[in-house]
Amino acid sequence: MAGGGGLNRSSSRGQLPPQELLDDLCSRFLLNVPKEELESFERILFLLEQAHWFYEDNSVEHNPNLKSLSFKDFTSLMFKSCTALRPYIAHLDDIYKDFNNYKFRVPVSGAIILDDTYERCLLVKGWKSGASWSFPRGKRNKDEEDHTCAVREVLEETGCDVSTLLNLDDYIEVSIGQQKVRLYIITGVKRDTVFAPQTKKEISEISWHRIDDLLPASDDAVSRGVNGMKLYMVAPFLTSVSSGTVWKAKNSSSGGAPVENPVARAGSDAQHVDNRPGRSFRNFRFDTASILQSMEASFLRT
Repeated sequence: MAGGGGLNRSSSRGQLPPQELLDDLCSRFLLNVPKEELESFERILFLLEQAHWFYEDNSVEHNPNLKSLSFKDFTSLMFKSCTALRPYIAHLDDIYKDFNNYKFRVPVSGAIILDDTYERCLLVKGWKSGASWSFPRGKRNKDEEDHTCAVREVLEETGCDVSTLLNLDDYIEVSIGQQKVRLYIITGVKRDTVFAPQTKKEISEISWHRIDDLLPASDDAVSRGVNGMKLYMVAPFLTSVSSGTVWKAKNSSSGGAPVENPVARAGSDAQHVDNRPGRSFRNFRFDTASILQSMEASFLRT
């Protein structure tokens, strides 16, 4: 259905955000950004994703009368409310589909954090019900280096600053579908370290787990360890970790031989994402000047 479909009003109780709040979100996350951030719908939806997190973590949390929205519903509402985006609402389904496909091609960086015995690794569990456990990791920002992304994501998800522990040469890299995932091997973190996520509603649990208990029967991106834990993006790295990479990292940290360069191999595309070229929004992409002028004119009238 054109325009991304209607809002799912029965999914939760509450009022839709008023126009004043939507205008504020548009101003915060779209109007006051560098022009290059508005040159593609991929970048615009990344900005809207940040606006959505802000809405859920701040607006909804401080005003329980407001309706909690899925990102798709929030995007639809912003396209309908923002003057500059409204001309493209008929293409929103294609824009949203292409954005999701694009997200699965954005490189991911994070860390395999080992305790002082090298027998346990740190995993984080997502916020939603039924979420999987995974290594702390996340998508790279535009022009961000892999190691910088890894440090940022680990800090956001665990509260642990590993910047002084990260060695640029100690990492494992795996391709999952069309996505490159690089995890740096971090050693020297004590088991009694206190961990706490720095972001809201993203991480529900953080804990150490024995590597032997996580070993799966296959190296699919989605798997279950021998202890039954649901794992995501863990299995493709465990073979390398358990086959000696950890001990090379241990030797490296104590002045021995450095870890070998990355182990790169193809993983399974567990998401079965449709990455074929779609109708896309490339045929009706807007130019930066037009959207900025439209936004500025809209907010001058308010």
